[in-house]
Amino acid sequence: MDQSNGKGVEEHEVRQRMREKEERALSPPSEEAEENMKLSVERIFEGQPVPSWRDQLTWRAFGMSFVLSVLFCFIVMKLNLTTGIIPSLNVSAGLLGFFFIKTWTKLLDSAGLLRLPFTRQENTVIQTCVVASSGIAFSGGFGSYLFGMSKRIAQQTSDTQDATDIKDPSLAWMIGFLFVVSFLGLFAVVPLRKIMIIDFKLTYPSGTATAHLINSFHTPEGAKLAKKQVRELGKFFSFSFLWGFFQWFYTADPDHCGFINFPSLGLQAYENMFYFDFSATYVGVGMICPYIINISVLLGGILSWGLLWPLIEKKRGDWYHADLPLTSMHGLQGYKVFLAISLILGDGLYNFFKVLSRTLSGLYYQLRDRDVGVALPIANGSSPEANEASFDDQRRTQMFLKDRIPNWFAIAGYATIAIISIITLPHLFPPLKWYYILVIYVFAPTLGFCNAYGCGLTDWSLASTYGKLAIFVIGAWAGASHGGVIAGLAACGVMMNIVSTASDLTQDFKTGYLTLASPRSMFVSQVIGTAMGCVISPCVFWLFYNAFDDLGQPGSTYAVPFATVYRGMAALGTEGFSSLPKHCLQLCCGFFAAAIVVNIIKDAVPKRWGRFIPVPMAMAIPFYIGSYFAIDMCVGSLILFIWEKVNKAKADAFGPAVASGLICGDGIWTLPSSILALAGVKPPICMKFLSRSTNAKVDKFLGS
Repeated sequence: MDQSNGKGVEEHEVRQRMREKEERALSPPSEEAEENMKLSVERIFEGQPVPSWRDQLTWRAFGMSFVLSVLFCFIVMKLNLTTGIIPSLNVSAGLLGFFFIKTWTKLLDSAGLLRLPFTRQENTVIQTCVVASSGIAFSGGFGSYLFGMSKRIAQQTSDTQDATDIKDPSLAWMIGFLFVVSFLGLFAVVPLRKIMIIDFKLTYPSGTATAHLINSFHTPEGAKLAKKQVRELGKFFSFSFLWGFFQWFYTADPDHCGFINFPSLGLQAYENMFYFDFSATYVGVGMICPYIINISVLLGGILSWGLLWPLIEKKRGDWYHADLPLTSMHGLQGYKVFLAISLILGDGLYNFFKVLSRTLSGLYYQLRDRDVGVALPIANGSSPEANEASFDDQRRTQMFLKDRIPNWFAIAGYATIAIISIITLPHLFPPLKWYYILVIYVFAPTLGFCNAYGCGLTDWSLASTYGKLAIFVIGAWAGASHGGVIAGLAACGVMMNIVSTASDLTQDFKTGYLTLASPRSMFVSQVIGTAMGCVISPCVFWLFYNAFDDLGQPGSTYAVPFATVYRGMAALGTEGFSSLPKHCLQLCCGFFAAAIVVNIIKDAVPKRWGRFIPVPMAMAIPFYIGSYFAIDMCVGSLILFIWEKVNKAKADAFGPAVASGLICGDGIWTLPSSILALAGVKPPICMKFLSRSTNAKVDKFLGS
């Protein structure tokens, strides 16, 4: 149920590593409660009746899910359009859902109007719905493939723009596109849910952690801890929101004024994108991300902006024409984009084959041990280990198999949506021919299964890697002269949505299995949450798109870096290496190989040493946009590190809540700031920083 499994750093592979710190907040507060949970979770809840799957789907659950979905869509969208780093927000989603519904039911109970108590199954429904909805803000491609189709991005990546390779955002077609492609993956894995959860007993670490979080909330000890965590989240939410409001007054020119342009490390460092920009959002992100991710981002910034770009800049007039505009892909901009792409592809492909090999070997041993030949047990079969299961497993298996989703329903749903999609998508994207889509849908169930199975083993969703492969395959198939860029980007969206929702739903099934939530209620909640996201996310993006005229421009507050990266991949897939500037191919090959070598070393050495080796995917992020957010994230890491040294128990319990408050408050401030921008209300003050010599010139000019 985690966002980062299909939704997420912009890249799923980095965001999987972020969960490690968040999950430390899931421990019950006392040793006695922890021991009880270890012995038998279901013994604790044995006296509580399990509501039917229809009773788990309440109006209050979906009403609260809608409110939280709007909240988290703004947060994810802001992160998506700035750096593409999206941490897991499971703790804040679970905390807020539990707190608000629990408060509401207490008020109704005190008034004698409560009809249905608030159960952990209903809590699971809320969690599923919110994460499915807000996740569309990532998987919808607003910060990557979808916005990469626009003219704004095309002007930065090519000197000539072909009309067939441009499709500007429009609210109508974006909503239609998401409704057509976002549901297919849900039907693809339904028939195989039993093999994933019961027969193979896949762990799905994020789904399991979410279930433990929800189960702990509904114990007396856990409810007390949740109340304290919400209080901390609320305090830092308020601080972060008010800090964003305060900063707004000093940003008359947001690209050059205000605290976000404070040269805290000096003007020379500022010109090379090294400065602390006082962003509460990325301080919070740094508190959630593992230390190695933050250090990797900082190292990537030092390598690129501190070393590579100044050296390549000196080759101006030799490696590329001196009179090229800064945004030309045949100049320095091209090196920034394509070297980042080479690191991302090297890291992504290595992990793709690593997870794929683990998936295939794990599947082979599972099937061999059960002596079932080549046939996979499906939803209507029986579990071979039911007699040997513990009390918890027996009760969970019984409830999981009670409300079955018919296989004919899943197959019919997949076929129906596929037919609609094959008919509809070529009208939205003429270069994307119907037979391209048909080929994708033929292979999609297998790829969705591989992604879901691999996610269960490793907690890694490789949806974005599958999307990149679709860019190159379909883009090259279509060709540059037949709109290959748009075809590749659209195919990326189709593929990403299928495989990501497949892994998301199996995570939800695992969470439901551990909280006794019905598979039917999980499926319905995922469908409703996805439908909410298909409307909310495009509307939120449309608000950003119209409020900020410089959205997508290099150096702006909302630079949307991965839109340029994805369009660069599409251009590379259709035009070949001819699109690269001089010596860029050799550098790209070197960085591609380096990413693979670093990963091999990281996996080969003992874990105690491997945890100090940087992550190439994270290093690639600042190549294009700079290191300013890396400074913020490292400040967040430093705060958490000191807190852990002073009081580790409190840091583990409240760190994720504090970080979520910082992220949520600053993220929600974007709503009123966008409304002010649309209304034409501008900040009254420009706080700007000048060098001493420039300041003397300004004083002299004003004095004259």
